[in-house]
Amino acid sequence: MQSREKSIELLYEYIEGESLLHHSKMVAIAMQAYARELGKNDSETDEWWTAGLLHDLDWEKFPNEHPNKAVNEILNGLGYSELVLDAIRAHAPERTGKYPETEIERYLFACDEISGFIHAVSLMRPTGLDGMKVKSVTKKLKTLKFAESVPREDIKKGAELIERPLNEHISFLLDVFMKELQ
Repeated sequence: MQSREKSIELLYEYIEGESLLHHSKMVAIAMQAYARELGKNDSETDEWWTAGLLHDLDWEKFPNEHPNKAVNEILNGLGYSELVLDAIRAHAPERTGKYPETEIERYLFACDEISGFIHAVSLMRPTGLDGMKVKSVTKKLKTLKFAESVPREDIKKGAELIERPLNEHISFLLDVFMKELQ
Protein backbone atom coordinates (compact mmCIF):
# COMPACT_ATOMS: atom_id res chain seq x y z
CA MET A 1 0.00 0.00 0.00
CA GLN A 2 1.29 3.44 -0.88
CA SER A 3 1.68 6.06 1.84
CA ARG A 4 -0.81 8.87 2.17
CA GLU A 5 1.85 11.29 0.95
CA LYS A 6 2.41 9.25 -2.25
CA SER A 7 -1.35 9.05 -2.81
CA ILE A 8 -1.67 12.82 -2.45
CA GLU A 9 1.22 13.32 -4.89
CA LEU A 10 -0.53 11.02 -7.37
CA LEU A 11 -3.79 12.93 -6.92
CA TYR A 12 -2.07 16.22 -7.79
CA GLU A 13 -0.34 14.60 -10.76
CA TYR A 14 -3.68 13.73 -12.36
CA ILE A 15 -6.06 16.41 -11.06
CA GLU A 16 -5.57 20.16 -11.40
CA GLY A 17 -9.08 21.50 -10.86
CA GLU A 18 -9.69 22.83 -7.36
CA SER A 19 -13.27 21.56 -7.32
CA LEU A 20 -12.33 17.95 -8.07
CA LEU A 21 -9.38 18.10 -5.67
CA HIS A 22 -11.72 19.35 -2.95
CA HIS A 23 -14.26 16.63 -3.75
CA SER A 24 -11.59 13.93 -3.60
CA LYS A 25 -10.42 15.17 -0.20
CA MET A 26 -14.00 15.35 1.10
CA VAL A 27 -14.69 11.75 0.11
CA ALA A 28 -11.40 10.65 1.70
CA ILE A 29 -12.37 12.42 4.93
CA ALA A 30 -15.83 10.82 4.86
CA MET A 31 -14.39 7.36 4.27
CA GLN A 32 -11.83 7.75 7.04
CA ALA A 33 -14.53 8.86 9.48
CA TYR A 34 -16.75 5.91 8.65
CA ALA A 35 -13.81 3.48 8.92
CA ARG A 36 -13.08 4.81 12.40
CA GLU A 37 -16.72 4.67 13.42
CA LEU A 38 -16.87 1.06 12.25
CA GLY A 39 -13.80 0.18 14.33
CA LYS A 40 -11.35 -0.43 11.51
CA ASN A 41 -7.67 -0.67 12.40
CA ASP A 42 -5.14 1.90 11.14
CA SER A 43 -4.23 -0.09 8.04
CA GLU A 44 -7.86 -0.59 7.06
CA THR A 45 -8.63 3.07 7.77
CA ASP A 46 -5.78 4.06 5.43
CA GLU A 47 -7.30 1.88 2.70
CA TRP A 48 -10.70 3.50 3.15
CA TRP A 49 -9.14 6.98 3.06
CA THR A 50 -7.13 6.08 -0.05
CA ALA A 51 -10.15 4.70 -1.90
CA GLY A 52 -11.97 7.96 -1.17
CA LEU A 53 -9.04 10.12 -2.20
CA LEU A 54 -8.32 8.36 -5.49
CA HIS A 55 -11.81 7.33 -6.61
CA ASP A 56 -11.97 10.05 -9.30
CA LEU A 57 -8.27 10.07 -10.17
CA ASP A 58 -8.85 9.73 -13.91
CA TRP A 59 -12.01 11.83 -14.17
CA GLU A 60 -10.35 15.07 -15.29
CA LYS A 61 -7.91 13.70 -17.88
CA PHE A 62 -9.81 10.61 -19.03
CA PRO A 63 -13.54 11.19 -18.37
CA ASN A 64 -14.69 8.67 -20.97
CA GLU A 65 -12.51 5.94 -19.46
CA HIS A 66 -13.33 6.69 -15.79
CA PRO A 67 -12.70 4.77 -13.49
CA ASN A 68 -11.30 1.98 -15.64
CA LYS A 69 -8.25 3.98 -16.69
CA ALA A 70 -7.36 4.59 -13.04
CA VAL A 71 -7.76 1.03 -11.79
CA ASN A 72 -6.42 -0.80 -14.85
CA GLU A 73 -3.57 1.46 -15.93
CA ILE A 74 -2.68 4.18 -13.42
CA LEU A 75 -3.06 2.50 -10.01
CA ASN A 76 -2.43 -1.08 -11.08
CA GLY A 77 1.12 -2.03 -10.20
CA LEU A 78 1.68 0.85 -7.76
CA GLY A 79 1.05 -1.25 -4.67
CA TYR A 80 -2.58 -0.38 -4.00
CA SER A 81 -4.61 -3.25 -2.60
CA GLU A 82 -7.28 -5.04 -4.58
CA LEU A 83 -9.68 -3.84 -1.86
CA VAL A 84 -8.99 -0.21 -2.84
CA LEU A 85 -9.13 -0.94 -6.57
CA ASP A 86 -12.41 -2.85 -6.25
CA ALA A 87 -13.94 -0.02 -4.19
CA ILE A 88 -13.01 2.45 -6.93
CA ARG A 89 -14.49 0.12 -9.56
CA ALA A 90 -17.68 -0.29 -7.55
CA HIS A 91 -18.30 3.44 -7.11
CA ALA A 92 -19.19 3.58 -10.84
CA PRO A 93 -20.96 0.27 -11.49
CA GLU A 94 -22.61 1.43 -14.70
CA ARG A 95 -19.13 1.95 -16.20
CA THR A 96 -17.33 -1.09 -14.74
CA GLY A 97 -20.00 -3.75 -14.20
CA LYS A 98 -18.73 -4.03 -10.59
CA TYR A 99 -21.51 -3.35 -8.11
CA PRO A 100 -20.82 -2.36 -4.49
CA GLU A 101 -20.81 -5.51 -2.39
CA THR A 102 -18.13 -5.32 0.29
CA GLU A 103 -18.31 -2.85 3.13
CA ILE A 104 -15.67 -0.48 1.70
CA GLU A 105 -17.36 -0.60 -1.72
CA ARG A 106 -20.78 0.22 -0.27
CA TYR A 107 -19.43 3.09 1.82
CA LEU A 108 -17.48 4.63 -1.07
CA PHE A 109 -20.60 4.52 -3.22
CA ALA A 110 -22.58 6.06 -0.35
CA CYS A 111 -20.09 8.87 0.32
CA ASP A 112 -19.30 9.95 -3.23
CA GLU A 113 -22.33 11.79 -4.60
CA ILE A 114 -23.63 13.03 -1.26
CA SER A 115 -20.26 14.62 -0.42
CA GLY A 116 -20.34 16.55 -3.69
CA PHE A 117 -23.92 17.56 -3.06
CA ILE A 118 -23.18 18.79 0.46
CA HIS A 119 -20.34 20.86 -0.94
CA ALA A 120 -22.67 22.36 -3.56
CA VAL A 121 -25.15 23.30 -0.84
CA SER A 122 -22.36 24.87 1.23
CA LEU A 123 -21.40 27.11 -1.70
CA MET A 124 -24.90 28.60 -1.64
CA ARG A 125 -24.70 29.55 2.03
CA PRO A 126 -22.97 32.64 3.38
CA THR A 127 -21.54 30.55 6.23
CA GLY A 128 -20.60 27.55 4.06
CA LEU A 129 -20.64 24.33 6.05
CA ASP A 130 -20.73 26.19 9.36
CA GLY A 131 -24.08 25.58 11.00
CA MET A 132 -25.49 23.65 8.05
CA LYS A 133 -28.41 21.45 9.01
CA VAL A 134 -29.62 18.19 7.50
CA LYS A 135 -32.80 20.00 6.47
CA SER A 136 -30.78 22.37 4.24
CA VAL A 137 -29.41 19.40 2.34
CA THR A 138 -32.65 17.42 2.10
CA LYS A 139 -34.54 20.50 0.93
CA LYS A 140 -32.02 21.03 -1.90
CA LEU A 141 -32.22 17.33 -2.80
CA LYS A 142 -35.88 17.90 -3.65
CA THR A 143 -34.98 20.83 -5.91
CA LEU A 144 -34.10 18.91 -9.05
CA LYS A 145 -32.68 21.96 -10.83
CA PHE A 146 -30.12 22.43 -8.04
CA ALA A 147 -26.92 20.47 -8.80
CA GLU A 148 -28.97 18.65 -11.39
CA SER A 149 -26.03 16.51 -12.54
CA VAL A 150 -25.95 14.78 -9.14
CA PRO A 151 -28.03 11.60 -9.38
CA ARG A 152 -30.50 11.62 -6.50
CA GLU A 153 -31.09 7.89 -6.96
CA ASP A 154 -27.41 7.19 -6.23
CA ILE A 155 -27.61 9.26 -3.05
CA LYS A 156 -30.69 7.33 -1.92
CA LYS A 157 -29.18 3.99 -2.95
CA GLY A 158 -25.95 4.83 -1.10
CA ALA A 159 -27.77 5.29 2.19
CA GLU A 160 -29.60 2.02 1.61
CA LEU A 161 -26.33 0.21 0.87
CA ILE A 162 -24.88 1.22 4.24
CA GLU A 163 -28.23 0.56 5.93
CA ARG A 164 -28.63 4.04 7.34
CA PRO A 165 -31.51 6.45 7.00
CA LEU A 166 -30.48 9.19 4.58
CA ASN A 167 -30.94 11.90 7.23
CA GLU A 168 -28.58 10.04 9.59
CA HIS A 169 -25.99 9.59 6.81
CA ILE A 170 -26.15 13.31 5.97
CA SER A 171 -25.95 14.27 9.65
CA PHE A 172 -22.86 12.10 10.17
CA LEU A 173 -21.12 13.63 7.14
CA LEU A 174 -22.05 17.19 8.11
CA ASP A 175 -20.52 16.65 11.54
CA VAL A 176 -17.37 15.22 10.00
CA PHE A 177 -17.01 17.96 7.38
CA MET A 178 -17.65 20.75 9.89
CA LYS A 179 -14.85 19.40 12.10
CA GLU A 180 -12.37 18.52 9.34
CA LEU A 181 -12.91 21.23 6.73
CA GLN A 182 -13.30 24.37 8.85
